[in-house]
Formats: sequence, C-alpha cells, structure tokens
Amino acid sequence: MAGQRAGGRAGPIRWEHHERISATSASPSPELPESRQGIDEPTVLVKIFGKDRPGITAGLFDTLAAYSVDVVDIEQVVTRGRIVLCALVTAPTAGGTSEGDLRATVHSWAESLKLQAEIISGRGDNRPRGYGRSHVTVLGHPLTAESTAAIAARITSTGGNIDRIFRLAKYPVTAVEFAVSGTGTEELRTALATEAAQIGVDVAVVSAGLSRRAQRLVVMDVDSTLIQDEVIELFAAHAGCEEEVAAVTERAMRGELDFEQSLHARVALLAGLDVSVVDKVRAEVRLTPGARTLIRTLKRLGYQVGVVSGGFTQVTDDLKERLGLDFAAANTLEVVGGKLTGRVVGDVVDRAGKARLLRSFAEQAGVPLAQTVAIGDGANDLDMLNTAGLGVAFNAKPVVREAAHTAVNVPFLDTVLYLLGITREEVEAADGLID
Repeated sequence: MAGQRAGGRAGPIRWEHHERISATSASPSPELPESRQGIDEPTVLVKIFGKDRPGITAGLFDTLAAYSVDVVDIEQVVTRGRIVLCALVTAPTAGGTSEGDLRATVHSWAESLKLQAEIISGRGDNRPRGYGRSHVTVLGHPLTAESTAAIAARITSTGGNIDRIFRLAKYPVTAVEFAVSGTGTEELRTALATEAAQIGVDVAVVSAGLSRRAQRLVVMDVDSTLIQDEVIELFAAHAGCEEEVAAVTERAMRGELDFEQSLHARVALLAGLDVSVVDKVRAEVRLTPGARTLIRTLKRLGYQVGVVSGGFTQVTDDLKERLGLDFAAANTLEVVGGKLTGRVVGDVVDRAGKARLLRSFAEQAGVPLAQTVAIGDGANDLDMLNTAGLGVAFNAKPVVREAAHTAVNVPFLDTVLYLLGITREEVEAADGLID
C-alpha cells in the first residue's frame, strides 16, 4: 500500500491513510537548539498527486533522504484510487545541496511514476490552531453538496476554521467529520443545530481532547430506541386492550397525565393477564437495526453499556442477558398467583428517575458524567439526555430533538458510533468482515 513505513536518518516514521503526524502536537525537545525546533527555519512543502500504487510514500522519502532533510509534517489521503501526499520538510543543508537540486530531483522522480509534484518554499510549520477545538460529525442519507456547503459556511460564520475533513462511513449513511478550531464548542453546537434542522442533516459537535478516547458509559432508552416496539403495547395486544392503552398514551402526550399517572392507568388494563405472556412478548420484541452492532462494538472498546426504561424489567432483564449489557433498570410488573395484578412494584422509572439512574450507573462504572452518552427518543428521556456528557435524540419527537445535544434521524442505531469518532471500517475490521 502507499501508506508504508519509510526510514530516514532521524529514525522511522509511521503514517497511513487519513492519519496526520504533526510536529506541532508534541512539545519541542529541550535538548534541541531553537533552530531545530521549527520556530522559523526555512521549510519546503512537497505535494504529490496522482494514481495510487504501492511504494509511492517510501519512494518520495527515499528521494528526500538524499538531501538530509527532517520531516516536520506529513499528511496523506487516498480517495477513489488517487493519492494526495504532502510532506513538509526542512530546507536541504547537507553537502552543498540546494533547494533547487531537491526540486529537480523530486520532479524527475514524480515524472518517472507519472505523478504530479508541486513544491512550495516557506518558513516554519503550520499556524497554531485557534482555541476551542471541536469535532463536528455530519450524517447524511444522502449527504448532498448543498448541505455540506451550508455546514461549512456556518462553521466559518462562527469564526471557526476547518482544519481537516475525513469520511467515517459510506453506509448505511454517509458520515464525515470536520476538525474545527477557532470557536467555542457550545457556540458551534448551537449554530450548527439550527442549520442542521433547516437542511435536514444530523450534526453532532463534541469537544476535542483525550476525553473523547477515554472509556465511556453509554445508556439507552429501550422502547423505540434499543427496540422498535413499545412494550406496553405488546402486552396490551395480548390483553385485547390496545385501543384503551393507546387512548391513555394520547392523553399523556396531550399533557393531561404525567408519566407516572399514565403508566399506572395503562398497567391497570393488563390486570388478570397470565404471566406466560411475558415469554411471548420477549419473543416479539424487535431490536432496532444496528443495535447489536452498536453494543458489540462498544463492548469491544471497553465501554460499559446500560438501559433505562419506563417499560418493564420482565423485558429489560432478558435484553440485558441476551445483549451482554452491564446495567438495566425499569419498572416491574407485579405478579400474584401466575397473573399480572395490573400494578407495578417499587419506585417508578420516570423522567427524573432515568437521570438518577444514569448518575448511579456512572458512579458504579467509575465514569465521570462528562464521559457518558445517553440515547433516547421521548420527553421522559430529556433529563437523562441533558445530564449526560453527550445526549443523542434518536428518531425523537421535535421537542426532544431541540433540547438534546445532537439528533440522529436515520433508523440505524449503530450510527451513534460515528458520533464517537469510530469509523465503519474499524467496526467491520473488528467483526472480521475485512482484512
């Protein structure tokens, strides 16, 4: 592959597709004189374009090695078989060679491989990035040129600078990430949330830094989030009271009943149902597309994963066992003499309860709240979404989308992975689908 290791007199350097190695990311060594720290020394930017093939990267740096230059920065991208390779190096100083010699040699090497070369003289390294570094993830199905232009323009309007863009996934949605500096994360998030709603794409904005790569806790709602169903409606179908349950739900949505009142009213309609129906409901539950992939990938990364639900432990406990979840909490249907009594036992898991459980799970997991992710779709998830470090509204009601940190409006739960900076290729590689 083009992204292979090349040796130089300063020791081996590693790079690969879409990976940036920058001297600005490390503190200058105190042992080096100031002239070797890249403060304002002459540098040469070498840019190579053309059809990718094995050996290009090694060939360029073998060519540059003859001039005893130091590597200051490298960036390489391969898109549809075309390579763009940029190398920022110090100006040649060894053996009486000149920059003109280097230019001639690089152009000759590039022409021999039917590549194009552009060489630009200058001084020093890249400009220091501005304050407020953020990652902006954009999901489109499809991602249009028009929407991409709108997002880029809005970033610029906030005073932000786009330092880098790369693709996270090409299916089931197109996901790209912008590395942005020069503006505050919250200001950027507010501006892009408005833009995203207008143009119909999903945008997430998170602060850059080590915390993004740290171990996290991910907590999900269950009904219409982890699963496609509303569990109370599955029970109601077996009890023959679907319309009555739907009517109570509608009253709650109109604000005539709070969650606890509506829960008790709906559960009361299940009184007398044989407990054997629990196994039938468990068998009827349909996971949301991408749910298994999301959980499997998070667990492989060492994340802890839990669910909180206004539904019932009779279902969530089964999901916890089947999916290998770390935490699960929900309401419990009371059973007496093999029949549902129409009551729940214990504290009701409502809107405030979900937020309390998130805090409890985080404490048990040893994860700061700032490193938690909450995913939900309903108004009773709002406290949890706002308590978490990142709250994701998944195919949610408008009021939830407006209040959450970010929204995902495609029917694939594993797209949440892209918001965490995880690429589709990494997911597939972990699954053994690609070498």
